[in-house]
Amino acid sequence: MDIIRVKTAAKKHIALIAHDGMKQDLLEWVTFNKDTLGRHFLYATASTGKLIMAHTHLPVTCFQSGPIGGDMQIGARIVDGGINFLIFFWDPLQPQPHDPDVKALLRVAVLHNIPTASNRATADFLISSHLMEQEYTRFVPDYMDRIRPEEG
Repeated sequence: MDIIRVKTAAKKHIALIAHDGMKQDLLEWVTFNKDTLGRHFLYATASTGKLIMAHTHLPVTCFQSGPIGGDMQIGARIVDGGINFLIFFWDPLQPQPHDPDVKALLRVAVLHNIPTASNRATADFLISSHLMEQEYTRFVPDYMDRIRPEEG
């Protein structure tokens, strides 16, 4: 399988998402890391982004709410190369009406080999990495040779 090298700039494009039961945890994490996050481009689903902006005054580009397509919008931006870092505090104990969208978003993040944190501990390790402030080259498998042409 071929590998595609994708350069990620020192200034990252970071998506911030949290399910309702995890919003306070994400807000505390963002507040603690405000200075670092302020040096990057931030994106979020609607209510998460509004919460972050109201409490930290960081600029955040907001998409739709997750259940009405925001997760899919962020997934599309990952595919297009517009988002290259995902912090998604999802609630493992609460079923979500948009679970298929959540699964699709996480699948796209893995396919495109972007740094992804689903909890505070992992987010702490990612944001404190020396790679956070420098250019980084991701290696993304070229999956096209594994996709069969449609029959017919």
